[in-house]
This record gives sequence, C-alpha cells and structure tokens, in this order.
Amino acid sequence: MAEGTNWEDNRPESAGNGGSGASVRDALFDRVPPHDDDAEMAVLGGMLMSKDAIGEVSQMIDEADFYQPKHQTIYDAIITLFSASQPVDVVLVANKLLADGDLDKVGGADYLHSLVASVPTAANATYYAEIVHQRAILRNVIAAGTKIAQLGYSAEGSQAEDVVNLAQAEVYEMSVGKVRQDYTAIGPVVHDALDQLDKLQQGLVNKGVPTGFRDIDDVTQGLQPGQMIVVAGRPAMGKSTLGIDFARAAALHHGLTSIVFSLEMSKVELAQRIISAETNIPLVALRRADDDNLTPERWTTLNNFWDKMRNAPLFIDDSPNMSLMEIRAKCRRLKQTNDLKLVVIDYLQLMTSGKHVESRQQEVSEFSRALKLLAKELEVPVVALSQLNRGPEMRNDKKPQLSDLRESGSIEQDADVVFLVHRPDFYDKEDRPGEADIIMAKHRNGPTETFHLAFLGATSKFKDMPQDYNANQGV
Repeated sequence: MAEGTNWEDNRPESAGNGGSGASVRDALFDRVPPHDDDAEMAVLGGMLMSKDAIGEVSQMIDEADFYQPKHQTIYDAIITLFSASQPVDVVLVANKLLADGDLDKVGGADYLHSLVASVPTAANATYYAEIVHQRAILRNVIAAGTKIAQLGYSAEGSQAEDVVNLAQAEVYEMSVGKVRQDYTAIGPVVHDALDQLDKLQQGLVNKGVPTGFRDIDDVTQGLQPGQMIVVAGRPAMGKSTLGIDFARAAALHHGLTSIVFSLEMSKVELAQRIISAETNIPLVALRRADDDNLTPERWTTLNNFWDKMRNAPLFIDDSPNMSLMEIRAKCRRLKQTNDLKLVVIDYLQLMTSGKHVESRQQEVSEFSRALKLLAKELEVPVVALSQLNRGPEMRNDKKPQLSDLRESGSIEQDADVVFLVHRPDFYDKEDRPGEADIIMAKHRNGPTETFHLAFLGATSKFKDMPQDYNANQGV
C-alpha cells in the first residue's frame, strides 16, 4: 500500500486509478489537488470487511474527505446501511448502489470486490482514514488560500478590514472542520432537534450557560449558544455588575470558559469587583487597603479565594480602543484553544470600527449585527452591555423600555434576549431600597418576565431574592 504516496507524484491517468476525478487539474496551481487514491480504497475496503472499522472510521472522516466522487458515493452507501443497523458487505452495498442508480457510476460490483481485495485486513482502516483526512485538510487549505487571494485582489482600499475579517473566518472554519451548506432538508433538522430534546431530558447535555440567578435560568434555561443577549441600563444602574455576575457564574462556579472585554474598566478594577463579589469583602475595603479594612481574617479569606481562582477559566481583556475585528479574532482563538462558552462585552457604545461611517447610529448597528453573527459562528452566547437614552427619566415610574436602547433600533432587532436593569432606589432612596428589577423586555424563544433581585452595591453583585418574595409582595 502506497501510504507514503505524495500527491505531487505524477500518477498514470488510467480508468483503474480513479476515473475522471484524478485528471482534474487545479487551474490556479496547475497541480493535482492533494489526495491518496490508495488510502481511500484501503479505507473503503476495510469498512466493507468489518463493522468495527465502519464505526471507527465514521468518527474520523466524512463523505467530503474523499477526493474521488465514486469513493464518496460508496462511503455514503456504507454509512447509510450502517446507520440503519443493517449488515454491510460487498453484495449488500452493491444492492444499495443499484437501488439508488449509482452502481455503474462507481465501476460496478467488480470495483467493490477490488476494494476488499486491496487490503489484507481491516485492522489498519483508521490509519488510512487519517491519511485521507490529512489530504482533505490540505485541499481545504488550498481552497481557503485561493479564496483569500481572490478577496484581496477584488477588494478596494476601504474594504481592507472587512477582507481581513473574512479571511480570518475562512481559516477558522477550515481549522474546526466546518463545511458551509446552503440549505438542509427539514427531515434531518427535525431529527437533530428531537435528538437534542432527548439528550436534554436525560441530562446528557447542558441546557445553556447558567446565569447564576434562579428565576432567570428557569425562564431562559440558561444563555443559549448562538444567542445575542443585551443587558442595558442607565449609567450607574448596575449593568456592568450584572454582566460580570453572568461571567462569574459561568467560569468560577461551573468551569465554563468565559471572556470579558472591558472597554470601560481596567483589569484591576474588574478584578477588585470579582474579588469583592466572591469573598463578600466590601469593595471599599479593597480600595482603601489599610489595616482596619484588611484584617488577618480577611487576608485568610483572600488567600483561600486565590487558591480557587488560580486556574479558573475566566479571561479579561481591557485593551483600549478595541475594534470589532480584534474582538472577533480573540474570540475565535479562545474557542479553538480553550473551548470558549461565553462572551461579555462592556459596553457596545464604546466599541470602534476604525473606519469612516456616515453616522454613529449606523456604526452601532454594524456592531450589533456583527456580534449576533459572531455568536452564531462560534456557537456561544454573546452578552453585550448597552447604554439607554434618557427616556426612563422622563417617565413618572422611571422604568426603562425596549425603545430606550441608545443610538440604534437594530440592537433590539438583532438581540435574542434583552434585559433592562432598573433600581427604584436610584431615584428615590426610600423606594424598595436594595432591590432591583431585571426587566426581560424581549425573549425571542419564550415569555417575557420581570425578575426581582437584591442589589448588593457594597460587594458589587446581584443576588436572588428569597423564594417566597413574590408571594409576600402579592404577585
């Protein structure tokens, strides 16, 4: 078996060595794209000989990894039979191909027999599958490089940053093995949805990224992958605190990799808030840092907290003037290296695109849409903090509404969930002191609700109210 076959070798273009596919030349490079016909044949031969080989190989490669179209067709027939729990051998695969009208296209039953004859044992099928997979990756590299080069030649100067982002997206998709597909039949989609429901019911997969708040998690089932969640409020209302609470719950209490992009506060300020929230040591004590505030007992608490935090999967980035392209690049890298699960951006109106736009409203609209696309691409929830305009302060009850989102109506359109932070005691110290209303003004996949939380300003965090709070309030 020519396991060391180099794709640059000049192979004889005969019917027995791969049909018309082997003679297709890459017009740009005038070379045959990387592939190994012998390895592809050995994989299929092993699968026809052993069900165990089918199970192992199907975990490593898929139909698109084969270079020869006829090998793709044979692989698909084998997987179809295997998935239906039917036996697999040369005769049954030939019958399947005949029923689908594909037997003659792949070279007939004789070619299937030649696949089995080409390998003495199925034991090495996974080894050959790895060769097939590596050649497929090389073809993807060439395809991505060609597309990036075309983008570079066709773009105008003002589009340079957009081209860089598209190039990063191409490389990211290639590196994680994603294949773009324009459409999918409803059958497989419904099957996947039902399979997901079954796994959720059995507790085999997490429902979503937990927020750390009982009632919010009950309604949302956690922050869902692919969602854009907006947390909005007037200045000093506590929107940053709520965003950090989400990140703390995910990273420190559930071990889910999270990143906070802080365009407003420094790393040290954020760290102080997190320390205060986790240890219940007042924030003012950490800032004064004198003997009266940092007692030996509190130092013991801080040292114990450090031991717990040392390897916590929480990342903080306070780079100034951060552009959207930087955020996307860093998120993609974290997704690859640390399996990123949650992104928090504080806050939307402080982001910059680095290019000339007609209006600030248009720029914020672009940010909003791009963050939603980023959430879908990386399959993580993106929490974007946002300012509200002065609308609430013009009302008698001071309560915010969805229409108060500042500078862009597209934020409310793109968001899957919108939380509006409202603290009555901010305007009147006698009005429900220490309480906060988290108004879910939009929930694309469920009902809206108002959640009542306690606001602990001294330690910079929100906290669940007692279970019987709503009953006591007559709600």
